Amino acid sequence: MKNQVQLITYVDRLGGRLDGQDLARLKTLLCEPGAPLAGVFGGVHLLPFFDAIDGADAGFDPKDHTRVDPRLGDWGDIKALTEGLDVMADVIVNHMSSESPQFLDYSEKGEASAYAGLFLTLDAVFPGGASEHELLSVYRPRPGLPLTYATLKNGERRILWTTFTAAQIDIAVHHPQGRAYLASILQTFADSGIRMVRLDAVGYAIKKAGASCFMMPETFDFIAEFAQQAKALGIEVLVEIHSYFQRQIEIASRVDWVYDFALPPLVLHAFAFKTAAPLKRWIAIRPNNALTVLDTHDGIGIIDIGADAADRAGSPGLVPPAELDALVERIHEASQGQSRQATGAAASNLDLYQVNCSFFDAMGRNETVYLLARALQFFLPGVPQVYYVGLLAGHNDMDLLARTQVGRDINRHYYDADEIAREVQRPVVARLIALIRWRNRHPAFQGEFALEGGGPDSQLVMSWRHGVHVARLSLDFATLAHELSASDPERPEAPPQVLHLFS
Repeated sequence: MKNQVQLITYVDRLGGRLDGQDLARLKTLLCEPGAPLAGVFGGVHLLPFFDAIDGADAGFDPKDHTRVDPRLGDWGDIKALTEGLDVMADVIVNHMSSESPQFLDYSEKGEASAYAGLFLTLDAVFPGGASEHELLSVYRPRPGLPLTYATLKNGERRILWTTFTAAQIDIAVHHPQGRAYLASILQTFADSGIRMVRLDAVGYAIKKAGASCFMMPETFDFIAEFAQQAKALGIEVLVEIHSYFQRQIEIASRVDWVYDFALPPLVLHAFAFKTAAPLKRWIAIRPNNALTVLDTHDGIGIIDIGADAADRAGSPGLVPPAELDALVERIHEASQGQSRQATGAAASNLDLYQVNCSFFDAMGRNETVYLLARALQFFLPGVPQVYYVGLLAGHNDMDLLARTQVGRDINRHYYDADEIAREVQRPVVARLIALIRWRNRHPAFQGEFALEGGGPDSQLVMSWRHGVHVARLSLDFATLAHELSASDPERPEAPPQVLHLFS
């Protein structure tokens, strides 16, 4: 994976028209000379583009994971995109759509179906029946049990394992049909030039009676096995896990890449409480094989910096509980109450651990502070990713939220070509693009990182050095005093110069 900033985007929500040319149009936007975003990114994470992109969970419930939604294009378009950019795609390992051919066949034929063992039932995990204690021990990201009572088309009644929604049926990843299903996805990706995959919801993929069914030793074994298969095809693996920060460190030691999901709330906390202390503690221990993000297609994680919910002894978080609660309220205030309308019980698709809001609105639309947050992100070790709404310093889409009543849609706006052309002209967006280009090109970021000590708790100072090339960022969260300085790549022997990229 190149050490350059990547874009995260839905194909149809960044200049899409659903006319079969959206992938080709995205390639033009990102790669063709003269296009608004040409040459800005070193890679792109394409959020689910499989058939179909408009299911119950915005493509994360595919009917056919090996088929591109024809409204976007085809695998030839994906391969063409990989010729100019690193491309990452999702492997949704935990579940598939209740409208998939496999599940429809199972529903029609029951145990006589070739896919009968592919879908997890309550009996498959608890053959002797489940006690109340065992069911309550299952870790849940959302309210309720991970089970759905269903009557199949053939009249059989089953209790199906559904971690997220009733439309997303969990699969048995160790069943021969499950193994073949996942292998077919990897092979299809490899044949189309995809060299990075993100394992969606992999923490829930393994179920075991009497256990939490989340990030167990057996889960690590499955990840290692899957990663080995991917590596044999020349594919790197990113693991997507929201969890207690110490567990994230443990996970990172056993996989290729993880997300730094602690970073977004810690950045918001630093600006809100005018202290860098928790952020500096995290930087000192965080894994470096991380993709740094401030925003994604999901909400702003809270569990990632809180106390360990699975530890009754109360392993402390990166910030105290009272400050974590206050941080959520400050996000609601900064967004003029809009995030409150999209979070928790206020909207469907509930998450217990996320606040739904665009990151720009979560920062109160303060352009300088927003750009400083991006600079901070780009300075941390790892590969930065910028979500398409964040790239355009997007606002909360309250109209889309009102139409769908899906909380995360507040931060999943549909941009047409004219809107993109307008947005890239906004000073805050133009400066962010300039900052991305600078981060991608400066040689210092290929060298060694340092977190400078000393100074007040409100101050954060980070630097990079690669031979004669240097880059340094200092920021005081109490006063917002800041300085970005760097050597001139063309004249590295000259003294570092202060760069004015924030205002």
